[in-house]
Amino acid sequence: MDSMNIGVLLGSTREGRKGAAVAEWVLEAVAERPARYALIDLADHPMPHLNEPIPPAAGRYTHDHTKAWASHIHGFDAFVIVTPEYNHQIPAVLKNALDHVFAEWAHKPVGFVGYGVVGGARALDQLRVLSGVLGMLDVQPQVELSVLTDFEGATVAREGRHVTALAKVLDAVEGWAPLARTYRESRG
Repeated sequence: MDSMNIGVLLGSTREGRKGAAVAEWVLEAVAERPARYALIDLADHPMPHLNEPIPPAAGRYTHDHTKAWASHIHGFDAFVIVTPEYNHQIPAVLKNALDHVFAEWAHKPVGFVGYGVVGGARALDQLRVLSGVLGMLDVQPQVELSVLTDFEGATVAREGRHVTALAKVLDAVEGWAPLARTYRESRG
């Protein structure tokens, strides 16, 4: 089977975001892995607030920005979402990106790396619910980085339990990706 394409979705566009350092930390960790990982930075994919006239579940996108986003997301077999927690929730830009398309997320594994005062735990709980609604296959391990203790300046600490937790997330996502791809292909 071909190598799996896994997107590392950076779910914040805020100026000065720690998410860029977190996504870089994830991408450094995957350098020796067999799957191909690529950054999906929402700052590179600006979309207006969901403005499709037909619900995305229908799969009939009308706007060019939605069609381009759908095409980009379709090419991935799985995802690792990196998200901060803003006011006990996921960022609006991440929710908007997830809501813009539907079938392109379905039957694809997803792992989570959160950061915030309490490690992004509440945002990750919301992402689990949302990923289920989108038909994604969320893996159980997750990474919760505290902005108070798990960063060295602007970078993520490169040692400790979070390195082990990230490896478990990546193992789970990579383990499910081929099975999910086989399932998607069997459905046409």
